[in-house]
Parts: sequence; C-alpha cells; structure tokens
Amino acid sequence: MTSPLAVLVGPPGVGKSSVARILAARTGTAARDTDRDIERLTGRTVSQIFAERGEPHFRAIEHEAVRAALHQHSGVLALGGGAVVHAGTRAALRGLPVVFLDATLADVRERLGADDSRPLLRDDFAGRWLTLMSRRRPLYLSVARTVVSTHGRTAAQVASAVRSELTGASAGAPA
Repeated sequence: MTSPLAVLVGPPGVGKSSVARILAARTGTAARDTDRDIERLTGRTVSQIFAERGEPHFRAIEHEAVRAALHQHSGVLALGGGAVVHAGTRAALRGLPVVFLDATLADVRERLGADDSRPLLRDDFAGRWLTLMSRRRPLYLSVARTVVSTHGRTAAQVASAVRSELTGASAGAPA
C-alpha cells in the first residue's frame, strides 16, 4: 500500500491545492487534489454535484475518492474542505502525516475574493464560514498530526512551514 507524503486538510479557500503543488515540486513528488479527482470521475464540478444531488451524496463520492487517493498516491494530497466530515474518512486518515492548514476569516476572504464556486459559502460568506469552522475545527484537529497557520503567509511560505513541521513531527520522515 502506498501512503501520501503529506495530506493537507482545512477550510475552503485556505490554499490546500496551491500548497500541495509547491510542496510536491520541492519534494520531487506529485500533487493530487481529491476535488479534481471527483470532477474527473463524475464529469461534474463540485458545485454541480452539490446543487443536483446534495451534500450527503457528494460526501459519499468524496469519501471513496479520498480512500482511493490514500492508497494510490505517494506525493502530497489535498483534500476537499469538508472531507473530514465523513467518519470513514477521518478513520482512514489515522496515523498519516495530516496537516491542518488553519486560516482566519479575513485570510480566506482575501484569498477567495468574489469566487462564488464554494457551495457552502454562498450568500452570507462570513456567517457561513464561521459556522462551518465552529463545526469542522474539532474534526480537522482530530485528524491532524500538526497545524500550520496560513495567516500572513504566501503559499510558498506555508509549504515551507508544512515541510518543516512534518520533518520535525516525524523523526527521520522525509518531507
């Protein structure tokens, strides 16, 4: 069984995909994003799946995509913001080098700007994001080996911090 070098979790807009690409390039591995896997598999965007079939249907598809990626991918893996909501996904992440990329509302709002493609953040962005984080923060923390703040950092700086944290968090493990 293959295991990822690093698994990035965190809220929508925190920069998981960007950090994964940078960290993968720096470690000579590949980056993989489970939201992109789902879109390739279904031929639909995440937003379309949410709109047409609802969140429970999406989470079931997402869980299977995460399980496959965890077994097939040895590079840096970025999970969708809500992947940790599924109990089976949390169980599958046990013992893996999971990094919670933490951000403030202001950081995410600045990063996303007018992007309205995030189905759970439409309309009342601030209120929805704060509610989402109050529910998910304990889940992110429960699966994370380490937490890296993205506050005031570029994606490259976050990638450096992730690499440093993983190297320090697991003696001798390449990151």
